[in-house]
Amino acid sequence: MYSLITNSKKGTLLDELVQSLGTCQRFYLNVAFINFSGLQLLLDPIQRAAENGASGKILTGTYLNFTEPYALTRLKAFQHIDTRIFVATQQTGFHPKAYIFEYTNYYKVIVGSSNITQSALKSNIEWNLQIITKDGNEDEEFISEIMEAYNLIWESSEILDDAFIDDYASFLMDRKKDLVVQESYPMVFQFTRGPSIKPNMMQELAMGKLMRLREKHQEKALVVAATGTGKTFLAAFDVKQTKPERLLFLVHREDILHSALSSFKKIINLKDKSTGILSGTSKEHQSDYLFATIQSMKNIYAEYDPGHFDYIIVDEAHHATSPRYMEVLEHFNPKFLLGMTATPERTDGGNIFDLFDNNVPVEIRLREALEYDLLVPFHYFGITDESGVDLKDSENLTPDQIAKRLSVHRRVDFIVEKMNYYGHDGLKRKALGFCMTIAHAEFMAAEFNKRGIPSIALSGGDKVTRREAYTKLLEAEDSDLEVIFTVDIFNEGIDIPGVNLVMMLRPTQSSIVFTQQLGRGLRKKDNKEFLTVLDFIGNYSKSFLIAIALNGRRFYDKDSVKTSVKRNFSDLPGATHIQLDEVSKQQILEQLEQEKFSSLAYLKNSYLEFKNLNSGKIPWSLQDYLKVDAAPDPVTYFHRAGTVSSRNYLEFINRVEENNEYVQTLTSDTLFMNILSTLSQWLPLIRPHEWIILEHLLSYETCTLAEAKSELLEYVDSVDEATVLHAFRTLAMEFSDKGERDKTRAIVSLDSNLTLQRTPEFAKILDDETYRFFITDILHYGRMRYLKAFGTLNYGIPHLKLYEEYTMRDIALVSNYQKTHSSFRGQGVLKNDEINHYFFFVDLHKGEDVEERVNYKDKFISTKQFQWESPNSTKVTTDRGQDFVNSENRGVTLHLFARKFKQIDNVTSKFIYLGEITPISHRNEKPIEIQYRLEKEVPWELYQEFEPELLK
Repeated sequence: MYSLITNSKKGTLLDELVQSLGTCQRFYLNVAFINFSGLQLLLDPIQRAAENGASGKILTGTYLNFTEPYALTRLKAFQHIDTRIFVATQQTGFHPKAYIFEYTNYYKVIVGSSNITQSALKSNIEWNLQIITKDGNEDEEFISEIMEAYNLIWESSEILDDAFIDDYASFLMDRKKDLVVQESYPMVFQFTRGPSIKPNMMQELAMGKLMRLREKHQEKALVVAATGTGKTFLAAFDVKQTKPERLLFLVHREDILHSALSSFKKIINLKDKSTGILSGTSKEHQSDYLFATIQSMKNIYAEYDPGHFDYIIVDEAHHATSPRYMEVLEHFNPKFLLGMTATPERTDGGNIFDLFDNNVPVEIRLREALEYDLLVPFHYFGITDESGVDLKDSENLTPDQIAKRLSVHRRVDFIVEKMNYYGHDGLKRKALGFCMTIAHAEFMAAEFNKRGIPSIALSGGDKVTRREAYTKLLEAEDSDLEVIFTVDIFNEGIDIPGVNLVMMLRPTQSSIVFTQQLGRGLRKKDNKEFLTVLDFIGNYSKSFLIAIALNGRRFYDKDSVKTSVKRNFSDLPGATHIQLDEVSKQQILEQLEQEKFSSLAYLKNSYLEFKNLNSGKIPWSLQDYLKVDAAPDPVTYFHRAGTVSSRNYLEFINRVEENNEYVQTLTSDTLFMNILSTLSQWLPLIRPHEWIILEHLLSYETCTLAEAKSELLEYVDSVDEATVLHAFRTLAMEFSDKGERDKTRAIVSLDSNLTLQRTPEFAKILDDETYRFFITDILHYGRMRYLKAFGTLNYGIPHLKLYEEYTMRDIALVSNYQKTHSSFRGQGVLKNDEINHYFFFVDLHKGEDVEERVNYKDKFISTKQFQWESPNSTKVTTDRGQDFVNSENRGVTLHLFARKFKQIDNVTSKFIYLGEITPISHRNEKPIEIQYRLEKEVPWELYQEFEPELLK
């Protein structure tokens, strides 16, 4: 049997090696290059092979000096493996890649292109042919020939021992000292025409969107991108494409100025512009392109005309709502204002999005940054804490009580053992250990020092100069310092590019904090291949939050998280690797099974966690949730908050905040609550038209079709008048039934001239400053979230985006249905006659109690083909039956929607749009069984979720 392994979403070579090592009796590897980035991913599988009684041989070599001495040291430590080294010469290189596994009655042989490196095992484009032998002379001869060739190389190779490793390591070190090659030339061959530095994917994306904003006469924008993704270079590229006469680059720390100016000089030819620095030590304030600290600019900004600078850039823009920044920015009136930040959240209540007119052209969070190769990959190992520390009741303990339980010597020994076992990238360990309390951090540092591992504990109580001094020592190759233990000062805001190991030494109580801590070591640095993350998972009740954080998606359901855990988060991009040991995995899966994401208790806890990270202040604005990576989805608070649903965000706050008079007063106003609830029903948006029209009505009493089209073109690429008119009629509740009109308040009315105007009730609410704040907030939030998910494309009619979630009723809206929208329902098949489109809705996994009459035989045949069964009453000879089996010839368009389950935890699931389908073949007269071809192949990770049984 033959198969090709290419490191696709269907599987990687690492997946196959892990499975094979876990089941074989013996293994033989013949691999030219082995480095630790790849071997680290195989440490546990190799160890499990030994525990299962398997033994093995590994051949590797010195060809091109690529194999790493540390990887050889780790291989030598395995008692059940014999390792030999083929010493390459100038005449004879060593370049094989073969993996051989012996079973009772057969062999599995993988030959191809992959060495043992993280990229070759997980993310490179590789071709590896897998052959599983059968009984018979032909296969026996093949295996005999392979093993004969293997043994021939084995006998001519060196035994791996300490003497060989020491000699090889010394050779590599001497070579590095003697040759300046590594400093003079890049590690990877680069070929470029034109500028030596080109925009990365994030920068290209942002530059295009910034140009589009300016074309739409927008004057402000905020770029949100993870630390290390190249925001300063982005600013330089945008300045290069806009060519302002005068530029101001504002920062909050002087040490950033020189590196920022250096970055600009690498991108832009500044011979025609004078450049200067304005700081405590430099006063070059007359320069064309001025790089200034906010402290120094605050002292002299009044000397400049408001229009002096054409372009102003605010670095670390989350500081920009502070009084000193606002004083300076309110003075100037540039043609364009750009903010850049990795962390748009503020603890002083300032709204950074409002400052930049809610224009966020690009938002690159952790998952996207990994996907775009803007950060180093990480290798995460979830390790069951076997030190005997009991944290089952951690929810009832104070941080000091938890810290006391964690501060035991046997736990330190266990941590050190695993730290040494899993190792790290590079020669020197540069680690951050996140602890429960300051006392816990100090205990860990003291215990590590006793064991000969130079360490220090730092906290927010230490002076900035002390913290900066120790972070520099940690990064320095010639410094002894190996570990900094801390509680929270490295959660965000402080960047240490050289960090190669992060240790999670406290119970995970927040997916947000977990994500922030994980991100501390992901910045790229020369010669840094990966980050090692060791998470010591105890028996505490919230371990499942780790899975939510690693899942990396802001919007998720329980089943999708469980699937990710079972598959070791295989959909994460690049060479990033997640490995949970079996005990931790089972614990997390059990907790996920028991946890109800829709329960008031769960939602209340997620809200209080977010509030706690907001310095204990109530997050009044929905936009606050857009500012934080891994923040909870606030829409769940009023769409599924327990058995008694909250109608809007304020009602939810009133339920979970005890005796808050302010929110009690707000929620007691019936008119305000009805209007806010009416708006809340729209979230999350599936098309932007209604929302952008309502934003216009915040500032104007009326809105014409022409004005609506003009407003929409500020945010979307094109607009058709039919959809705008449909949006007008929808807002005027022309498609709502009587019950809906009775329950809600009309916000606008539509006159005979097709002009929308505010209703008196809506106008009254907007006259109140407090009420206007909440109405404005929900409108801005809805638009920003829509643009993040859908972008600026006009998806046409129907306005559907692949793989987004929809309800049946949603299709009435996006297909411009001209009748009462509540009537747009049925048993799995709906049609909009006006556009001649059918919409199929499928439950893939039906409950045992489903009635036979609706137990349709609907299923995936493959990622490209779907089998669908028509309603029982539909004959193939009827018009509808012919539409189903001959749609192309009859001018009919068919759309497929699917969901895994009708309900999860008693909450009705939405359907995922899978695109248009066309019939391939059919059989039976009634009901009709039809094979359909999907216009777009279903992505493999989604297919895994839909049909997990097919992949076992």
